[in-house]
Amino acid sequence: MSELTVVEICAGAGGQSLGLELAGFEHRLAVELDENAAATLRENRPSWDVRVGDVADVEVWNPDEFKGVDLLAGGVPCPPFSIAGKQLGANDERDLFAWAVELAGRMQPRALLLENVRGLSMPRFAAYRQHVKDRLSELGYWSDWKLLEARNFGVPQLRPRFVLVALRSDEAQWFEWPEEEQTEMTVGQALYEMMAANGWSGAELWAKRASRIAPTIVGGSKKHGGADLGPTRAKAAWREFGVDAKGVADGAPGADFPVDFVPRLTTEMVARIQGWQVGSEYDWTFTGRKTTRYRQIGNAFPPPVARAVGESIARALLKTGERKDRSSLEAEVMHDAIYAALKAATTPLTAQQIMREAGGRIEAREFERRMAMLARDFVIEESDSDSTRSYQLMGFKGFVGQDDHERHAVFAETRARIS
Repeated sequence: MSELTVVEICAGAGGQSLGLELAGFEHRLAVELDENAAATLRENRPSWDVRVGDVADVEVWNPDEFKGVDLLAGGVPCPPFSIAGKQLGANDERDLFAWAVELAGRMQPRALLLENVRGLSMPRFAAYRQHVKDRLSELGYWSDWKLLEARNFGVPQLRPRFVLVALRSDEAQWFEWPEEEQTEMTVGQALYEMMAANGWSGAELWAKRASRIAPTIVGGSKKHGGADLGPTRAKAAWREFGVDAKGVADGAPGADFPVDFVPRLTTEMVARIQGWQVGSEYDWTFTGRKTTRYRQIGNAFPPPVARAVGESIARALLKTGERKDRSSLEAEVMHDAIYAALKAATTPLTAQQIMREAGGRIEAREFERRMAMLARDFVIEESDSDSTRSYQLMGFKGFVGQDDHERHAVFAETRARIS
């Protein structure tokens, strides 16, 4: 493929970066908050322009200098949408998803690629997703969401990621999501040679036991202690593979270790499960101490998945393949009918009017629950008249670049704990 250009925000340690490079994209810029991850990017690609700091800080970079880039890509922070967290969405100071959409409007790239956790695909964020799609449409982009699992792209791990792709309306007809085929590689097959590298006689038996794909690697955050492979449920799943998930090892077991020893994974092994592989085109070096290396790896977008999506985008931009009817590309992503009714209204609506416009009968308790959920991301004005309450959608709560948004103060206070 001919070389296309990309600006990557929230680049991390390079999972998406490497995948997009292999898909034919040349990095004009990579921006990353974490100094350790930025050091890894520079170690692997010394010629890249890597900026360290808050991606929304005008002192770090000027988006206007990169107008017209072929692709704007990023793995914006996951905690606002994570099922394991509070799912604060637009109320989380780390939420940059809607801001990245506005950034696309400012930079006017030919395509946009954003990936996040599975939680963003849940009903809780149906209105948030519709807000994003509506805004992209206003900016002249066709967009689509899809839940992709790493195991369907040659990676021996579940790792579902919710991916948004947007292209200019005149180029979207050439886009098609990459084909998926579940990998047959198991954890044991992927890691056998690494586990046997120091002469451990139990490596072959261990590999037979680890005869499935891995659960999702959890990168953790700076709020917690050392590296481990996730919460209690994840640790129990790893135990079934014959892996001690309470920490990360410095090296593989040696020749003097008993056959029935339960090993811990090394950071190199975790990287292999994430899709990196020494001695191949997916070779990559991670810098820093063990815990920081593990977090860089665990929080990454697997390179083979990023490559597959990147190649699909590249083919669309180069207009190769079959031209399609855009309507046939739309995924069946559930959106919020109550939000749609409120957004379309020019005057306040009663509960009965909202439910009628939403196309179905909703019980009072369910209506209240869904309105409360909407109010977490949107400003909804309530008014009472003649014992009847009315509702009107007034705006989006999230950060989209406002100079006076409370996100700036909260972010400054918590920056040292953000990862």
